[in-house]
Parts: sequence; structure tokens; C-alpha cells
Amino acid sequence: MALSLLVFERTESAGWTAATYALTSLPALLSGVLLTGLADRFPRRTVMIGCDLVRAVLVGLMALPGTPLPLLAGLLVLAQLAEAPFGASQGALMPAVLGERLYERGQRVIMITHQSGQLVGFAVGGVLVVWLGSHVSLGLNAVTFLISAALIRVGVKARPVDAGADARPKRMHTQVRSAAALIWSDPRLRSLVALGWLAGFIVLPEGLAAPFAEEAGASAASVGLLLAAHPTGMVLGAALLGRASVGDERRRQLLGPLAVGANLPLLVYWAGPGVGVALLVLLVSGICSAYQITAGATFVLLTPADQRGQALGLARSGLTAMQGIGVAAGGLAAQLSGSSALTIGGAGLVGTLCAIMVAVSWARARQTGAGTIPLRA
Repeated sequence: MALSLLVFERTESAGWTAATYALTSLPALLSGVLLTGLADRFPRRTVMIGCDLVRAVLVGLMALPGTPLPLLAGLLVLAQLAEAPFGASQGALMPAVLGERLYERGQRVIMITHQSGQLVGFAVGGVLVVWLGSHVSLGLNAVTFLISAALIRVGVKARPVDAGADARPKRMHTQVRSAAALIWSDPRLRSLVALGWLAGFIVLPEGLAAPFAEEAGASAASVGLLLAAHPTGMVLGAALLGRASVGDERRRQLLGPLAVGANLPLLVYWAGPGVGVALLVLLVSGICSAYQITAGATFVLLTPADQRGQALGLARSGLTAMQGIGVAAGGLAAQLSGSSALTIGGAGLVGTLCAIMVAVSWARARQTGAGTIPLRA
């Protein structure tokens, strides 16, 4: 938010502002494939601390007044490249910290915290930036990375690199090829990745929230409500699925039906609903989308410890790509059709059909126990 306001203040260009915002996610596509292997080559705590320190320096440079916009964009790309290896290291380290029995619960806590943080950030971030100014806000952002590095250094136990069957260091392309082959060779891993990538359909209402609100004759304030509805639903869904009465095996059985349930409500958009009905639709979709936690946790537990970083990186890069492609294709379709509601409804139809196919694939893979990697509860 600080960067968006800073760029708009200097250029008064919506295009440059949007391009800068896009740079906060696009580098993850590259680093997710090429850099997440660091989480398997070096101690994961070390990788996380290193990524935080790098980002603290880069964001600190971005906070300096008078930084040219091209340099600002370059620093932003470099800072975002560190996100993927940090996330892969964190995700791969979690089973070692919590144990496999508590791992999914930990992922649920992280998701609820993340979504709640986004809601609070959307609500007060703009006010904070206006109050402090873009440069001071970026400076504080740099400090948060230092705090994160310190917390990890003090609070996370140092653990050696996981040694697999072949503990020899691998070249980058070998790591990527090996992780891709691992995912492709196990039908369960393929199905879980596909379940995650269905988010490419579910994210479309967020990308078209503003034009849909305009078509519905609602105020600009309703855009914020539309953006908040789905994350709120995910928090509720995570709490419901996390109840003790819902066991791990039951949550895995529900992956397919919930994936269908996350897409199916979007068909209501074809009826041209008002903002109130759309909020309810997005809330229900968000509740069902909480299946992503179980899908991600199961994927990690099915992956050998020495390949988790790279495999997670590939899966997350694909997820980022699918979300970007979904929003871009949806925007083009809405432009051509002249209706955001019809476009979202169409995405709901295609997403539902894809979810049904993936659900069947996941059910078959679970029943046959395909692959050589055991799933431990």
C-alpha cells in the first residue's frame, strides 16, 4: 500500500501504480521455481533468517527519499524474490517443529493469522500510510523484517539439512526436475496440487470486485466488503474444519466436495445478484475454500523431507501463476462481454467442472494408495 501511494504521488498514473502492485507477486513465479531449492540445500532456519535480512536491507533502501522509480522497482523485485525461499523453508520446517500430528493444526493457525492480518491491513493500512507517510511506513516495514529474523534466531531451534537417499548436493536444474518428477509420479500429489490450483477460478471475484460493484450500482465502500468476504469465510471455515470432532481422515475425505463447494456458489453471479447476495456467496465460497489448508498439509506430509522445499516451491509457483492467469483472463472476458457478473458465473461453472474431475481423481488416488510415500496421520 505504501508503494502504491508513493508511485501514484510521483506519477499520478494508475497504470504505473497497478504495475508496481503487480511486482509484489510476479517475482514469486521465478523464485518459486529457481530459489526454493535453497530450503533443501541449506538449514531452513538459516535460509529464513537470510531472506529476512536481505529484505530488511532492500526495503530500507526503498524507504530512502528521492529513490528513482526504476531503482525502486528493481529493489522491489529483488525483495520479492526472497519471499519464495522463505515460505518454502517455513513450510518445510513446520513438520519438524510441530510433529506430523500437530502440523495441520499449525497450518490452520498460520492461515487464520494471515487472513486476519490481511483484513486488518486493508482496514487500517491506508490510514497508517497517510498518517506516517510512504517513506516512514517503508522504513517501519524494513524494521519488521529485522524483528522477524531476530525472532527466528531466538525462537527456532537450529536443525541440520534433511538427508535423503542421495545426500549429495544437487544442481538447481536437477532439483527442479527431481521435484517435478516426484509430483507427477504420485497421483495423490498430482491431485493435491490440482486442488490447490483451483484457486485460479475462486480468486476471480476479487479481481473483478470494483467493476462488479459499479455494475450493481453500489458505492465504492462496498468494494472493500467484497474483498473481505472471502478471507472472512476462510477463517470461519478453518475454525469449523479444525474442530476436534472432525478427524484428519475425515478432512481428507472432504477435500473433493469442499473444492466443488468453493466454486459452485459462484454460479449465482449469473442471476445478476446485488452486493448483499454476492457477499453471502463469497462467504460460503470462502468457508469451503478452507480445504486448501488440509490439501497443503497433506501435500507436505506426502513429500520426502529432503525434497519438501523444492516441491512446495513448484506447487506454490503454479498456484501464483494460476491466480494471475485467472484474474487476467477474467478481466479480458469481462471487457469483451461487458459484464463482470456473467464472467464470474462462467468461471464458477468451469471451476466446478474442473473441481469435480479433480475430486474424482483424489478419491481414486486415496483408495488405491498409489505411490510409494506413506501418509502418516
